[in-house]
Amino acid sequence: MTLRLGDPAPDFTQDSTEGPIHFKEWKGDSWAVLFSHPADFTPVCTTELGMVARLKPEFDKRNVKVIGLSVDPLDSHVRWVGDIAETQGVPLNYPLLADGDRKVSTAYDMLTAVYDPETPSAAPTTMTVRSVFVIDPKGNIRLTLTYPASTGRNFDELLRVIDSLQLTDKSRVATPVNWKPGDDCVILPAISNADADKLFPKGYRQLKPYLRLTPDPSK
Repeated sequence: MTLRLGDPAPDFTQDSTEGPIHFKEWKGDSWAVLFSHPADFTPVCTTELGMVARLKPEFDKRNVKVIGLSVDPLDSHVRWVGDIAETQGVPLNYPLLADGDRKVSTAYDMLTAVYDPETPSAAPTTMTVRSVFVIDPKGNIRLTLTYPASTGRNFDELLRVIDSLQLTDKSRVATPVNWKPGDDCVILPAISNADADKLFPKGYRQLKPYLRLTPDPSK
C-alpha cells in the first residue's frame, strides 16, 4: 500500500545499531526523519550517513529524531559504521536499522524491482529505494522523498522543509519558493484582509488579492 501525506506512519519493532527500536516508543512526541539505503558499504549512502551525523545538533534543535535503515544485517552495519567514522570524520550518533527481513521496508513501501539490462530475461532483484519520511509529533507522515541511487540527498533542504512545517503548523501562513527562516511568508488565501490585520501585527504587502506577504511570524 502506498503511503500518502497525512497517513499514520507504520509502527514497527526492529533491531538497530543502538539495540531494538520500538518506533512509536522511540519517537515519543518528537518529530522524526526515517531515511533508507539500498545496502551497506555503498559510496553515496556513506557520505549521507556522515552528513546526518554532522547535522544532528541541527535536528536536535528542532526536536527531530533521525533514524537510518539498510536491509543488511547488524554485523555488517557495525563494520560500515567504522568506515563512516573513518571516511567522513564523524561517528554515527543515531540508530541505523538492520532491516534484514525487510519488515520496515515493506511497511513503508520502499522496495522496488530492479532489472539487469545484461540479462533481460532474468527475474528482477528487489532492492530498497533511497526514501525519506518526515513524521510529525502526532505520528503522521508530512513529507516523502525518493532519490535515484546516483544522487546524494540534500539534508540542508530537509531541514528547510522541517522549518517550514513547524512554522506553518503554528501560524496561518505558507512558505513561498526558496523560503528560508526569516524570509517573508504567504498569508493563507482563506484569511480575509480584516482578519489578516489582526493576525499579522507586522503588516503585510498585497501583490494580488490571493498573494499577500508578511514577515516571518516566528521572528
